[in-house]
Formats: sequence, structure tokens, C-alpha cells
Amino acid sequence: MDNKEVIGIDHGFSQMKTVSSTFTSGVTEITTEPAFFDDVLEFEGKFYKVGGSRMEVRATKTETDEYYLLTLAAIAKELRKRGKRRADVVLAVGLPATRYGDEKQDFIDYLSRDREVSFRFEQYDYQINIIKVSVYPQCYAAVVDRIGTFGAKVVVVDIGSWTVDIIPVINRKPDDAKTNTIQQGLITCMRDINKQSVRKLGDGIDETDIQHYMIYGSSSLPKEYIEIMNKSLQEFTAMIYNSLREEKYNMKTTPFVFVGGGAVVMKNFGGYEQENISYNLDVRANAKGYETLARISMRNGL
Repeated sequence: MDNKEVIGIDHGFSQMKTVSSTFTSGVTEITTEPAFFDDVLEFEGKFYKVGGSRMEVRATKTETDEYYLLTLAAIAKELRKRGKRRADVVLAVGLPATRYGDEKQDFIDYLSRDREVSFRFEQYDYQINIIKVSVYPQCYAAVVDRIGTFGAKVVVVDIGSWTVDIIPVINRKPDDAKTNTIQQGLITCMRDINKQSVRKLGDGIDETDIQHYMIYGSSSLPKEYIEIMNKSLQEFTAMIYNSLREEKYNMKTTPFVFVGGGAVVMKNFGGYEQENISYNLDVRANAKGYETLARISMRNGL
């Protein structure tokens, strides 16, 4: 094949993202041939339903086959958008900034374990040749398209499902020495909401209802459930701001850019309306950034 495609994929614990698709990070084996093939992956003689409920959080994304299968589904969705089912593929992916060095090679080996891969997705045949896997720090990738507009110092805060990455960008370059990752992402907030809801009202709240409230700030749930969500989300945003204070950042003068799925939570529930705080609400920003960085590397012969 001489049909090279760079495909950026953000492997989130809640959602998988490419530049043109988003779907839940869930995959379940189907023991018999299904009646319907929407979101069904066929690989090595087995059927898998992609999406649905998200998986439990893993210590790493390489310890089971699930993220490999989700990657195949993401590739299929992206290739279909591009009108292709055969391609040489350059995978552009990411890891939390502080775990990048330790986990990079394992992720490359995991995603490139089979160079030539044939599979079916929603009854369409796909044949790909994975010619390279490039791994980049998440968070920085989400703003790479606007780095040229940054001043001398900007702090980028990527609030994901499981981690919060904090990367200072000094003179348009990431400051690795002061990068930090906090394992208190949106999943921990949703768990707290359900814990409080069960304790106070005897029943939990579905994650899809919580996510809807996070994004839109409105809900058809009874008032007492909304009050619990509102309080927990305000406490979550306060925790993020307190963490930034602990990193010795001045909340009134430091330029901050919030990215990732949690950017909308900070905007809706953070309580700050200051010119030094901005938001990138595109949940696919990291996936787009990975593609941009991979193309730059390819142009430079790297």
C-alpha cells in the first residue's frame, strides 16, 4: 500500500477521540454472531461491541487487549470519514506528560504488535499496515495549533477522565521540569457525585446524566439530585484551582488555558470570569494536536 494516513487518537478512560469522531471507551465481546452490526468490530474470528458503558480504569492502557480493539474501531471510523478502507497508517497518540517517558515504548509496542492488520467494522472490511506509532505528551498537543499566539508564559491545564495534566509553556516551549499530573480527573468527580447521591437520597445518578449536566449546566432530574451535582462540581473546580495555587501560580495574573473534557466544567462551575483564563472546549483537541505534531515530524524527516 502507498496510501499513507496519519490518524490521531486520544485514548481516554471515558471516551476515545479522533479528529472526527468520539465514542465511549467500552468494548464487550459478543459470544455469537450479532443480529445488528452497528459499532460491531470483527477481529480474529470474534465479535466485539464497541461503545456502551465505559470500562473500569486500568493502571495502564496496555495490560489488556481492550484499548487495542478500541484503536482498531477508531481507525475504521476515521478511515471511513476519509473514504478509505485500505491504508498505510501512522498512528499519532498520547500519554500523560509525567508518565510519557516511562510508558512511551510500551504503548508503541502495544499498538504496533501487528504491522499488517485485517478486520471488519460494521460489516466493512479494513486492511491496514501500521508503519509507525508516534507518541506525544497530552495537554501540550491540545494547544499546539495556538502556540504562536502565546506570550512568555502560559499554563495549560488538561482535565481528562482520570488525570489532570499541568504544563507551563515558557517562551512557547513546554517546561518539563515543572510539569505535573494529578490523578483526580472527571471520573473521580462523578464517583463522588454518586457517593453523595446514594448517601443522601438512596440512589445514584447515571453517568450520562452527570455528563449532560457538566456540559450544559441544565438537567431534567429532580432538584435534590441537581443540588448534589452542583455542589460536587463546584468542589471539583475548587480542588483544581487549589492545586494550581499549590504549584505557586497566581490565579489573578498567570494566563491559564483549560483544555480536555473538563474545560467545560471549569467554565460552567469554576466561578472565575477573568481575562487571564481561557478555555478550549474541543474535546478532540489532543487528537488533532497529535496529528499536527506527527505531520511536522514527518516533514522534518523524523
